[in-house]
Amino acid sequence: MRSAAEQKPRQRTPAATRREELIAAAIEEFALGGLHGTPVERIARRVGVAQPYVFSLFATKRDLFVAAVERGFQMAMDLFSQGAAQFEREHPAGDYEPEELLAWLGDSYIELLAADRTKLMFQLQAYAACEDEVIRARVNEIYARLERHLRELTGVSEDEVNEFLSHGMWLNVQAAIGRADLRAACAWIKRRREGERPPGLR
Repeated sequence: MRSAAEQKPRQRTPAATRREELIAAAIEEFALGGLHGTPVERIARRVGVAQPYVFSLFATKRDLFVAAVERGFQMAMDLFSQGAAQFEREHPAGDYEPEELLAWLGDSYIELLAADRTKLMFQLQAYAACEDEVIRARVNEIYARLERHLRELTGVSEDEVNEFLSHGMWLNVQAAIGRADLRAACAWIKRRREGERPPGLR
C-alpha cells in the first residue's frame, strides 16, 4: 500500500517559474561555454527538465541566450538603482555632487565583480556572441538602456556616463584576469569620490 506522500499528486511547476529557472541556469552555463559551446541539454539538466521542454518556452537557443543577456543587464541596472537609493538615504540633504554618486555606483559594481564571477564572465560572453546580428542588435539596445538608466539616476552628462562605462569595461578585464584589488586599482573612482574632474568634463 502506498504512503500518503506517494498517493498525493505531484504538483507541476508553473511555466513562468520554469522560465525563470532556465534563464538563471542559462547564465551559469553560458558563462562557462558561451553561446556556441553550451548544449541546451546541459541547461535543461541543471533545472531538471527535458530538453524539448526548454524549446517549448524558448523557440531557439539564441532566444534563451538573449533572455539571459537581458536578465544580466537588468541585474546590473537593479544594482545601480539600489546603490543610488542607498546613497541618497545616506545624503538626505542632497549635499553631494552627481560625480560622487557615480563613484558610489562604481564601488557597487566593484563589489559585484568581486562577489559574483559568473555574472562577469557571462557579460563577456554576451559581447563575444555579437557576431550574430540578432544578438548584436539586442545587446546594442540593452546597452543603450543601461546608459540611459545611469544618466537618469545620476544626472551626469552623456560623456561622463560613457567614461564611467569605459572604466567599467576596464574593471571587467581586470576582474577576468584575476587582479586582486580592483578598488585600489581604479583611480577614476577615487578621483570622483574626492570631487576631482578631469579636463574636458568641467
